[in-house]
Amino acid sequence: MDIYHEDHQEEIEYLCKTIAFITEEVKGEGDDLAEKKSDLIAARKDMYENTIHVSSDFESLVDMNLYHSQINNQISDCNTNSQRIKKLKKMISSPYFGRFDFIEKGFSENEKIYIGLYNLMDRNTGQVYVYDWRAPVSSIFYRYELGEAMYDSPIGISRGDVSLKRQYQIRNSKLKSFFDCSIRITDDILQEVLSHNTSAKMKNIIETIQKEQDVIIRDNDHGLVIVQGVAGSGKTSIAMHRIAFLLYEGIDSKLQSNDVMIVSPNSVFSHYISNVLPELGEENVRQSIFDDLVLDAFKGRFGEETRDMQLETLIISRTKTAGDQRRQSIDFKGSRMFKQILDRLLWYYAHRIIVFDDVYYNGTILATRQELKHRFLNNEMDIPMAKQLKRIESRLLEKFRPLQKKRLDRLEKIVEKNKEHELEIKSFSRLLAIKQARAFRERIQKFSIVDYGQLYELLFNNPGLLVKLSQGLKLPKNIEEIVSSTQQNFRSRQMHYEDYAPLLYLKLKIEGNDMFSEIKHVVIDEAQDYFPLQYEVFKLLYKNASYTVLGDIHQTIEKATDGSVYDDISEILNQQKTIKLSLNKGYRSTYEINAFTRKLLGEDGKKKYYSIERHGEEPLVCYQETFESMDKALIEEIAKYTAQGYESIAVICKTQEDAEKVYSRLKTSVQITQIKPQGGEVIKGVLVIPSYVAKGLEFDVVIVYDVSKENYSSDFDKQLLYIACTRALHRLVIYYKGDKSSLI
Repeated sequence: MDIYHEDHQEEIEYLCKTIAFITEEVKGEGDDLAEKKSDLIAARKDMYENTIHVSSDFESLVDMNLYHSQINNQISDCNTNSQRIKKLKKMISSPYFGRFDFIEKGFSENEKIYIGLYNLMDRNTGQVYVYDWRAPVSSIFYRYELGEAMYDSPIGISRGDVSLKRQYQIRNSKLKSFFDCSIRITDDILQEVLSHNTSAKMKNIIETIQKEQDVIIRDNDHGLVIVQGVAGSGKTSIAMHRIAFLLYEGIDSKLQSNDVMIVSPNSVFSHYISNVLPELGEENVRQSIFDDLVLDAFKGRFGEETRDMQLETLIISRTKTAGDQRRQSIDFKGSRMFKQILDRLLWYYAHRIIVFDDVYYNGTILATRQELKHRFLNNEMDIPMAKQLKRIESRLLEKFRPLQKKRLDRLEKIVEKNKEHELEIKSFSRLLAIKQARAFRERIQKFSIVDYGQLYELLFNNPGLLVKLSQGLKLPKNIEEIVSSTQQNFRSRQMHYEDYAPLLYLKLKIEGNDMFSEIKHVVIDEAQDYFPLQYEVFKLLYKNASYTVLGDIHQTIEKATDGSVYDDISEILNQQKTIKLSLNKGYRSTYEINAFTRKLLGEDGKKKYYSIERHGEEPLVCYQETFESMDKALIEEIAKYTAQGYESIAVICKTQEDAEKVYSRLKTSVQITQIKPQGGEVIKGVLVIPSYVAKGLEFDVVIVYDVSKENYSSDFDKQLLYIACTRALHRLVIYYKGDKSSLI
């Protein structure tokens, strides 16, 4: 028998032994759970029979609380059992995917370490059948070739030698094949995984994590991890696996799912990634999109323009003067320069605009204007402006009430001498007290209330103030148009999306924020799409958090961006230790599709974008005379790819408006679903979707609609086209009418 067959037999035996152990564990955990459920039912019955259901008696309440505490502990135990059973059942089909043999320095025994989704250990003997992919020792599998290796163990750095690395394909508890690999996770496994059809939800990638990806996932040393990754490099998958790793590592630091926040680009994307953490055995963490943050904060006060509405406006008006003006307004209001102006506005308001008055009552001075101003400006504890003014108001009211009471007491004495008018005088006294308190409070609130919206409006309604506050700064050439447009927006109470970040910044600086004080880690995806002022808002919202920030400067839409965007992020978030990493290899698309999309990037694409050697058909660029013939060809193309077994086919249009038109024309001929920016969810089948909403998603087949010279011509259009084309895993088809876009 040759070595391969000997190893094969040995691997089958180990797999059978592992599955048998899992089966026994499932049975044991099931029996344990059934017993605990029975005890729980008995405890609930006992509580019902032996406690008084409604009582104010202290001893009875103590008894009831003891029962509740016991029952809650039993429920927690049941949940723990249920979770373990779920994990064990998930492992039965494929308990592990890799193995390496490791001899630690100072020891002679060669340890066989199997890597899987979860830890699997015999608690009686201490034997570890499978190590969790997140365990410290598992990092060797992802990072080292044969030979010397090390890992960061709980007791320090452990060194040794790797004598074997092996990968497995195990499906339905059967060993399909295994491969020995000397350097890294082999292309055999990677190619096999990547050749599959995509799914409606993002999947885990623990079998194919590459060395450079593992470095990002396991980073525990930096408060800010910044990742620039090309399309298809696995940025979002890495972020999700990083969260799972941090939760695994956080057992000691008490990091829980509720302590982590993902800032997603849109709700479609949020739905798409919602399956990864549960697949990895973790609860889903909190998610938010910037639109929701501001709409919740403003509660409809300034209208409800969303980012996709802003993008639609920009795309549709790209050749118009209004479109250029809007882009300059967006750049200006999201810039670090505008943040300086807002900070100066806050200082100017505090030092020049607030007019404190002498506060007195019934001839007694409670505080002079000089005292109030000194107290306000001498803010050593850095209390937010609104809270500080509220404290001043409260202290003045505290001084006012005893004086008012003293005056009312005099009225009481008058009542004693005028019994016949007692009711009238008491009624008058109460009414007088209410009126005096209201008048006193109103007098104070002339200087103790500050409104962030009114302050922002003042900045634009007083152009002289804007010029004054921008001394030394270079305002945009069209600042007058920006000011005029903003004034009009205030009059109509329908602010533009680019005003949301400055408004929220002012609100947080003025009022303070404790909404997300419990958040310990924040993941920001599509980082290149946010402006510096939005990062200032993130810093104020998540003030106790560390960050993972992921982006691709080639997928920016509404602004010109280069690598300096990450310098801005680093300076703004200002963590003690920061690391910037790059992922330059694309895994999503075939080599042919990647070669096509790299051309859209020009020289940058050739220098900084590499592709996995997974080959497929060349992208098709197809001419059609009319939209009618394009629709007909599209229907035939969809039928062909559906017959070939592709489960996810996306028709990507430039705008939402275009997508709605195509959907309305095709829906009677094809089973098709329209994905809208707000509330849409990616499903299997044929989809029609706007280019900017498709960002971050992937599909078996992508058909890009109407890539004509008229429709795609500018650098702005090139970004949209690049995003659309890089969504394709296996097939890319481009249709155009009239002259073909010069971009392809």
